[in-house]
Amino acid sequence: MLYNVSPPIDRIFLEIGPLTIYWYAVIIVSGVFVGLWLATRESNRLGLKKDLFTDLIMFALPIAIISARFYYVIFEWEKYRDGPWWGVFAVWEGGIAIHGALIGSVITAIIFARVRKVSFWQLADIAAPSIILGQAIGRWGNFVNQEAYGEAVSNAFFNNFMQYLPDFIVNQMYIDGAYHHPTFLYESVWNIIIFILLLVLRRKVNPRRGEIFLTYVIGYSIGRYFIEGMRTDSLYIIGSLRTAQVISIILVIVCVGIMIYRRKTNMVNRRYNGKKI
Repeated sequence: MLYNVSPPIDRIFLEIGPLTIYWYAVIIVSGVFVGLWLATRESNRLGLKKDLFTDLIMFALPIAIISARFYYVIFEWEKYRDGPWWGVFAVWEGGIAIHGALIGSVITAIIFARVRKVSFWQLADIAAPSIILGQAIGRWGNFVNQEAYGEAVSNAFFNNFMQYLPDFIVNQMYIDGAYHHPTFLYESVWNIIIFILLLVLRRKVNPRRGEIFLTYVIGYSIGRYFIEGMRTDSLYIIGSLRTAQVISIILVIVCVGIMIYRRKTNMVNRRYNGKKI
């Protein structure tokens, strides 16, 4: 099974003297800016303070990168335990985790909301579509790096599905002498579906405050659980238990519980657009 194999995409986007800019960085930054534009646009529509999300991203982005790295290092400690010590901080060598980034971002947003005297849930609801869209874009950075891919595909799968994908995707998924599941693509498509769902939810349904963000976490976690089971680079918490799958199950349970609790205790008294219910 061989399909017009071409050399993999060059990971380098631009070189200027000693400065090297990688496609991964360009794609991640693009996702951040698209998400920021979307959140700022919605924030302005709802009449919140100007530059609110620009100020938030100044704190949230670096903290998200740090927490994503530390999360990865914690679950891969065997690789870093014997040094060198600077390897813990070597993000350029790969190794960050989206769940770690989300933890850092949420904590940052909670503190930011208290300092600015705005509702955390309102900020989270506005940001949710931006976050999931940024994740959908960011997965293409994994594609260029030939990482976050799945197991080798069978001949039947290749002939019935994979060969109909664009050539540049098929070629890039030819790794170590075999074609692999483009799990980056599966997750990117799933994230776009969740993104569309969130937009419909806030424009057509106008749910209670906080529920757009909780729906995002639930939706993403469901997709991540199944896609994670196909990947070859998973972090493991104990034995064969994949960390991302365990975290995904916990997040779904917690978010559903929060949604039910807030409704039963009447903690939610506003809709997404700010009107009381």
